[in-house]
Amino acid sequence: MNHTSPGSGGESPTPLSPRPLHSRPGAGPRVLTTRQLREHGVDAAEAAERCRPGGPWQQVLPGVHLLHPGPPTSEERLHAVLLYAAHRQPPVPAQGGTAPEGEPMITGLAALALHRFSSAPPLLSLDRIEVLVPRTRRLRTSGFARVVRAQVMPRPQRITGVPVAPVPRALADAVGRLTDACTVRRLLTEAVRGGHCEAAAVVREFSQARLLNQPHVVDAVDALLAEGRAMAEGRLYDLVREYGLPDPLWNVELRLPGGPHLGGVDAYWPEQAVAVEIDARAPRQDEDALWSEYARKREHLEQLGITVVHVTPRALRDAPEQQAAVVRTALMAADGEEPGSYVVVLPR
Repeated sequence: MNHTSPGSGGESPTPLSPRPLHSRPGAGPRVLTTRQLREHGVDAAEAAERCRPGGPWQQVLPGVHLLHPGPPTSEERLHAVLLYAAHRQPPVPAQGGTAPEGEPMITGLAALALHRFSSAPPLLSLDRIEVLVPRTRRLRTSGFARVVRAQVMPRPQRITGVPVAPVPRALADAVGRLTDACTVRRLLTEAVRGGHCEAAAVVREFSQARLLNQPHVVDAVDALLAEGRAMAEGRLYDLVREYGLPDPLWNVELRLPGGPHLGGVDAYWPEQAVAVEIDARAPRQDEDALWSEYARKREHLEQLGITVVHVTPRALRDAPEQQAAVVRTALMAADGEEPGSYVVVLPR
């Protein structure tokens, strides 16, 4: 391999040598794969020589080289893991600017740290960084790269240019390896209180990951669901007040006189026979049964002339004005209709 000597003053016609790779200023993370080094004119023998003990480079993961001595930064570790996961994987062209299907992404505690969870440990303190890849990839955990496989890959979020798993998936991958109940509860609580996601999305991921048979996870999930419902109820109170809706009866049970229990609702306007129910279902193994129960309840109430408006915690958070308009429309429409069946309203 030809090199330009430091004192020669001439330009080398040969590809870039290891010296410019090592010394290029402001070039970002100095992490390259064996293939990328070869594209710069550095063959495997030259790379191995520079990665010898005490040398200027180091191999931090199989086929991934750090072009300086000393420990890698947190950013370099992230890039090294992603390069390792993509190593020997043929590139898939993106369409319409979207990420290629099956793109490796950071998940677990490292992803939560990138999502700025205060309850997640700092990136540099993690012994391993988890990377999510398609189930069909033949790739082994190695060094500080822990491989996690997904049957269906989620769409990654970009954080400072790094592809990161969405919070519910990152939580499932993190919690699957945690045994401390307090840590699990802190992570789940921050996910909901911090507005990262809704409780139902977390429980759906946990169900798919078969985490809901672990007692310390179940306890944390129950607390999460209570937290999520309380926050949704608070948003519903704020919606009624801020958008000038008439005051309803809050959190009541409906019954037929001397008859069966009809179910509870979160808000009820008896004069208009309009009910609002927060659809905070958190599907576990019985999603179909839960949905059937909701549907039967709604159908029964509507047969009695009661209009039922379902709102989700996410809609209350992201589109309160739209939800207020839906409730107001239901109230106005009910004013011109015949009154429904008489029902008994009791505190819940």
